[in-house]
Amino acid sequence: MESSERIELPASFADVGIDHLVVLIADMLERLIAHNDQIPLVPEGLTRFHSRSSPNISVLDYLRRIVRFTNVEKLCLLLTLHYIDQICARMPLFTLSSLTAHRFIVASVAVSSKAFCDAFCTNAYYARVGGISVVELNVLEREFLRIIDWQLMCTAELLQEYYVNLVRTHSTGKYVIPAAAQQSSSGSSDSEIEVDSGHSRPTSPVESEATAGGHPVPHGASTILIDTATLSPQPSHGPTIEQNLAFAALRESMDQS
Repeated sequence: MESSERIELPASFADVGIDHLVVLIADMLERLIAHNDQIPLVPEGLTRFHSRSSPNISVLDYLRRIVRFTNVEKLCLLLTLHYIDQICARMPLFTLSSLTAHRFIVASVAVSSKAFCDAFCTNAYYARVGGISVVELNVLEREFLRIIDWQLMCTAELLQEYYVNLVRTHSTGKYVIPAAAQQSSSGSSDSEIEVDSGHSRPTSPVESEATAGGHPVPHGASTILIDTATLSPQPSHGPTIEQNLAFAALRESMDQS
């Protein structure tokens, strides 16, 4: 049985221990994945990030593996959440699911580390840590940048909002930021990362579900923090031949498993 003891965390994401941050992010992503796995997959929803089967490693262990072997910065871990929101808003049919999460995470870490960190690894090393080939990671990196339209920047204020939301919505409720600490950090600036990013509103996969008579109503993919009014979603198109072939192969592999 898990301990019900509260764990106090620093007010700023820059000061939190990286394993605490990994636990917070994994908890959010696992709930997001559980929600999105219930959405039927359609051919036009297939992307380069889809694998034929769910990797045999949890999101938490996968993030810990990346942290252990790449020394990824906390900034890049939080940026993964921002990129999920941005890509889901631009591609409504894309979902972070058990088939896409691991590839998305390693691509996001590789891209953000190169963009914001003085020291980063080669793609060959990221691929080895992530359990994929370097050729595959190169393809994922190009696809990631194309879909997000190279919009990699994010304000420190928004990253702080992601952090606070992770603490506030953690499934166990055991993490807390003391009120006094929150007040003392309320005057923080955006100087860490100079970018242009729209305002957002706090939500969570659970809180964002519409309800009717107290029951969830099936709907599209859930995101984390997003203001879709600031984005221009790509128009919806029918599946390409490549997507139809990949979808057929995926269904066949799932039927055989």
